[in-house]
Amino acid sequence: AALLWGTILLACSCGPGPPSVGAAPLLAATYVLDDSNGLGREFDGIGAVSGGGATSRLLVNYQEPYRSQILDYLFKPNFGASLHMLKVEIGGDAQSTDGTEPSHMHYENDENYFRGYEWWLMKEAKKRNPKIKLIGLPWAFPGWIGKGENWPYDYPDITAYYIVSWILGAKQYHDLDIDYIGIWNERAFSSKYIKLLRYTLDKHGLEQVRIIASDRLWEPISFVMMIDSELHGVVDVIGAHYPGTKTVQNAILTGKKLWSSEDYSTFNNDVGAGCWARILNQNYVNGNMTSTIAWNLVASYYEELPFGRCGLMTAQEPWSGHYKVESPIWITAHTTQFTQPGWSYLQVDGHLEGGGSFVALTDGLGNLSIIIETMSHNHSKCIRPPLPNFSVVPQRATFYLRGSFYMVEALQVWHSRLDFESGKSILFQQLNPLKVWKGRFSLDLNVDEVYTLTTLKTGWKCEFPEPPPPQPFPSNYRDDFNIRNPPFSEAPNFADQTGVFEYFVNASDPGDHVFTLRQVVVQRPITWVSDADQTISVIGNFKWVNMTVTCDIYIEKPRDGGVFIAGRVDNGGIYVRRTKGVFFWVFADGSYRVTGDLAGEEILMKGLAGVRDNAWHTLTLNIQGNSASGLLNGYPLWENVTISKPGNGWAALGTRSFEFAQFDNFHVE
Repeated sequence: AALLWGTILLACSCGPGPPSVGAAPLLAATYVLDDSNGLGREFDGIGAVSGGGATSRLLVNYQEPYRSQILDYLFKPNFGASLHMLKVEIGGDAQSTDGTEPSHMHYENDENYFRGYEWWLMKEAKKRNPKIKLIGLPWAFPGWIGKGENWPYDYPDITAYYIVSWILGAKQYHDLDIDYIGIWNERAFSSKYIKLLRYTLDKHGLEQVRIIASDRLWEPISFVMMIDSELHGVVDVIGAHYPGTKTVQNAILTGKKLWSSEDYSTFNNDVGAGCWARILNQNYVNGNMTSTIAWNLVASYYEELPFGRCGLMTAQEPWSGHYKVESPIWITAHTTQFTQPGWSYLQVDGHLEGGGSFVALTDGLGNLSIIIETMSHNHSKCIRPPLPNFSVVPQRATFYLRGSFYMVEALQVWHSRLDFESGKSILFQQLNPLKVWKGRFSLDLNVDEVYTLTTLKTGWKCEFPEPPPPQPFPSNYRDDFNIRNPPFSEAPNFADQTGVFEYFVNASDPGDHVFTLRQVVVQRPITWVSDADQTISVIGNFKWVNMTVTCDIYIEKPRDGGVFIAGRVDNGGIYVRRTKGVFFWVFADGSYRVTGDLAGEEILMKGLAGVRDNAWHTLTLNIQGNSASGLLNGYPLWENVTISKPGNGWAALGTRSFEFAQFDNFHVE
């Protein structure tokens, strides 16, 4: 590695720089950038995750031009985040953090490559950047893959066939080439399965698809690869999650590419931007990681679900068109707009003497990009892992360019400063070019800053006109699901939390209920977290207190089938099992119940309703203050049930178990 010329000097600040107290000297140090002894690791790109789960759920329902604007900020080169990679969930019909995403194979004899929104999102990304790399990873699997067991590796040939079918479907139906495929998000891996997956890929002519393992921790995958040469031969990338910028010796010894294949996951304010700036550099500086992938791409899910607003930007109001380009978008641009996958890191230590870090990358054709960050500890904490203390001080960095960079005469300068006092941060601002004198230049660095110094002149900060102002979810909302060729398989704004609710054409119906919403998962999936035993989809404004929910319902399962409508639903995502609210249930055996929870354990009222399966009925739930009442087919069925808590929440509908059921003419006021 090129030596850092470590002479630390104390110099007085001159020229533009951080405000000095009196004539306090500024810490100064020199750094050498030299490619004459070869280069460091190859850079693989910066990306983000859609899914894991349902994180882009509300994005698809935005009207134009706002939807295209959001996509431009994420994917368009030299525009905004200009992402190099997009990682998507391979839907598994199960809860995977903020909702469920539908599988391309709900059942063994079922294949459909138009469910959900990840196909659409990958195509939109490719439309903007044909070079973007695509990654697929399952969080969960449909139940049939495990033949009743909550485990995907008992029948590895079935699991491999299922995953490869998704890759083939991407190409056949959407002309999408998947570049990388993962194993099972943050869960156990099976060496036998990984080898079989490679064999199945090759058998189907997919030799170019690379395997990432194990999307969890550095170990035990690194150790197992060291002792199993066949496994070592089929794994192309070791991907770790939330590595805290550190790697382990075994991972380095494998000689494989090392990625932070999921990271960030932090609230997208300026502290989130500080977290992102720090790890984008230090994942390489401290951990040799050549790709960092943010969870998640865009916060397009109800904010009160787990990890609200933990996306690079926020787009959670399709009904108003409002979205927000958050500061992490512009932090991303500091790296993505001035590098490309296939560039190489320079061999440098990368630690700044006054705290902070820098990386330098080249395309090998004379171009150079240097990214510097000086994030302070308290302004760059990520959600995980805990961040050990460190200090950053104002400093002067002097760089010497050697080797093929000696002839560089000027560098373009892009600057961000996160301002935690006034809240007036400077984001991705182009400054005057920096003159390089005989291969030498100096820069005064304040705390909480990011600089990109580059030979490239292609950087661009694009901004659309302000989107519409934020608005709450409509207080009077209805959906009759009457759409013959829906652009997506799911109805707008419904956020499935267990089970999958899809548009359905009920060909046998004489007229009123031809187009319905149907719950279609009939076997408990191989879960990633603890899905509920009931299915549920939520909708609306979490702050709602008083509401009337009406819906036509159709129980398909005889004897023990059942459905519900609900209000003041207080939970979802990974916490869906503990969901409370006011739930009005009717069952195929003719009974009804009112419960204070999704699990049905807190019974507030029960009795006979006379409802039967395979017939349409209308349920109405009215909640006012601390009292609730229910109507069946327009007639009062129960009333004056006292509600103590929760005090607010979403509206919802769902089923008693994993069973077919239909819903129509949904209305909430």
